[in-house]
Amino acid sequence: MADPSTNLARNIRKEAARLGFSAIGISSPVAQSLAIERYKAMIDEKRHAEMTYMELRIDERAMPDMLLPGLKTIISAAISYNHPLHNRFGQPVISKYALIDDYHSIIRKKLEELLRFLKTIMGEDLNATIAIDSTPVLEKTWAEHSGIGKTGKNTLLNVPSAGSYVFLGEILIDKEIIDNKPPLPNLCGSCTNCLESCPTGALIEPGKLDASKCISYLTGELKREFSTEESAMIGTHLFGCDHCQEVCPHNQQASIRADSSFTLRNDLLNISTETILNLTKSSFRNFFYGTPIFRIGLKRMKRNARAVKENLKTIE
Repeated sequence: MADPSTNLARNIRKEAARLGFSAIGISSPVAQSLAIERYKAMIDEKRHAEMTYMELRIDERAMPDMLLPGLKTIISAAISYNHPLHNRFGQPVISKYALIDDYHSIIRKKLEELLRFLKTIMGEDLNATIAIDSTPVLEKTWAEHSGIGKTGKNTLLNVPSAGSYVFLGEILIDKEIIDNKPPLPNLCGSCTNCLESCPTGALIEPGKLDASKCISYLTGELKREFSTEESAMIGTHLFGCDHCQEVCPHNQQASIRADSSFTLRNDLLNISTETILNLTKSSFRNFFYGTPIFRIGLKRMKRNARAVKENLKTIE
């Protein structure tokens, strides 16, 4: 006779697939001391640059039951945003994840629907909380622990058949689900494409990122004006950077493409620096509302555009 937990896990995966998730895994909230040790090392070495919020709530990252008393199970979900795109040389670049509607609300709605399903099969007395990347959860660690992916040398989670162009989310519940799916082995092998392709040297060694040199950080997280060096570092990137993902064999061979919920914003594909520099607050809202870019505001987006405009002059 089949283990009830096995059937439960199978049903959860089936429903998650129906909702568009590329992969879903189940794990128990055991201590992740190595992950916390690495996280604290990043903070101590100042590799988080000026993202001071990362210095906070470390205890909650180490002990997720602080987010949900009585926590018994962490359900990790991954969903693809991998639209096939090819940037033209000499054109301003926006990262793939910013060419679609903001993923936070989309993933939350899907996880809420999955949670409703859980309550129908596990009981309405189920207590749960949904976590997306703004919640202090070790997302990649739990995804690895559940067996749905493996963190690569570029520090991003790689999901078999989907690659690393995935968003992550979690449901924390206070009931136990047993699922003995083993963690995946190293998927990178001897490949070092990501380290070699990083234009700023932000990937200082396998699995180790210096955010202060990362184009995604500079264009999306840094709040102040650029230094001369930082301005040059972003190259032609208006927002975000996909260099280390573009050269990854797992992404080039991925069979799972973007979920239909993530509609590509074609009006942003060939946007020019001049267009951005001429935006008013109102037109900025019209262009970017609902996308991840909107959160950085017009001032920082114009900062990025000024730097890109200067950098484009050197490659014309």
